[in-house]
Amino acid sequence: MFVTMFSLGRIGFIPGTFGSLATVIFLFICFHILNISPNIILLILILAFAYSFIAIKNYTENNDNKDPGEIIIDEFIGQSIPIYLYEISHGTEKTFDQAIVVYIVCFILFRFFDIVKPFPVSYFDQKHKNSFGVVMDDVCAGFYVVLLLICFMVLKSYI
Repeated sequence: MFVTMFSLGRIGFIPGTFGSLATVIFLFICFHILNISPNIILLILILAFAYSFIAIKNYTENNDNKDPGEIIIDEFIGQSIPIYLYEISHGTEKTFDQAIVVYIVCFILFRFFDIVKPFPVSYFDQKHKNSFGVVMDDVCAGFYVVLLLICFMVLKSYI
């Protein structure tokens, strides 16, 4: 249940995209509707990250394919990185509309980097056929989104 995000990954059509979308919705609800403390959300993300290595290893133990499509907890972890960092990076309140735009941009960019797999995303995807590679390629894709958004903000400040 954990690695498939409560069987969402078993959807036969673009499970990674559905996992990323579910993550965006989950985090939006946590941050903007339930107003859960960023510290509690960080704890949840750290626990999910740490446990994912064990859960994915156990799930794929008797399987030749070490990264089956139904495993989407890695999308949850990778997609969470830019959104969480966005939420804690500003000392001011974010409007609903601002948050929605940034969440959509994070979703699109994450899916782009997760699909295109620029280095080092491709390195982890190709060279580590285990739970580490499954998780770390999405972590790298999440950090690519962060890097791109930082570059955009820096350039925007000069214009």
